[in-house]
Amino acid sequence: MNLRPFLLGFLILACATLVRAQGFDHSHAAWNTLLAKHVKTFSNGNASVLDYTAIKAEQATLKAYLGALTAVSEAEYGKWTKAQRLAFLINAYNAYTVELILTKYPDLESIKDLGSVFSSPWKKKFFSLLGQESNLDDIEHGLIRSPGVFDDPRIHAGVVCASIGCPMLRPEAFIPETLDAQLDDGMKRFLADASRNRYDAAGGRLQVSKIFDWYGKDFEKGHKSYDSLKSTFARHAAQLATTPEAQAKVRNGDYKLEFLDYDWKLNDSRRTAR
Repeated sequence: MNLRPFLLGFLILACATLVRAQGFDHSHAAWNTLLAKHVKTFSNGNASVLDYTAIKAEQATLKAYLGALTAVSEAEYGKWTKAQRLAFLINAYNAYTVELILTKYPDLESIKDLGSVFSSPWKKKFFSLLGQESNLDDIEHGLIRSPGVFDDPRIHAGVVCASIGCPMLRPEAFIPETLDAQLDDGMKRFLADASRNRYDAAGGRLQVSKIFDWYGKDFEKGHKSYDSLKSTFARHAAQLATTPEAQAKVRNGDYKLEFLDYDWKLNDSRRTAR
């Protein structure tokens, strides 16, 4: 008799029961441990890949963490601080994305392989969150990007869709106490990775991720130092350009803005690090 499905179901139920009894663990300790073990950073710590083979071997731990997320009720979530809610949602998006990849891993090269011409992998309803059958788009667009709720464009350096073109998956969970610093650091690291964002001094071109094209309006909502694309790039001129002269041009907005093609290949450690 194969006891594995029974034991897994028992583990998830036990975890959910514990969450209801003791309250949600805002340190996201289980997810943090998985990330610390299986995320591999490179490019001076500005990019990363995930060891999907190794994390698949610990899928029971991942499922237990997802069970803890599912156990949170909308009423409980509503009592949390803004930082607690945003950390919860970013971690949920990233963890459920990994779980989605594992449903077909290793037989896929991109998260897009989980969709088709008529269906999107981000619209697959394969989990429950805050009492609702949900998909990844529900978390990102319905909850995180909902107008007037967080209005924080830095989330685009935290939400990771399992692709090389995405910002790096951090080797740690987002937690409320350090969330602001983590989001700032995420933007800095993303813009410091020349494979995805860079200033071409010879052509006077600022070449940036397609993310800034897709979500440019999110950078116009008045969030402190990230209140426009221009101010965002100016803030990170030192990461985007290598010389003082080039950095000055980025700070002054003296460039032609170009959006790079997006790399949808899986952020898998099986690939050779750049």
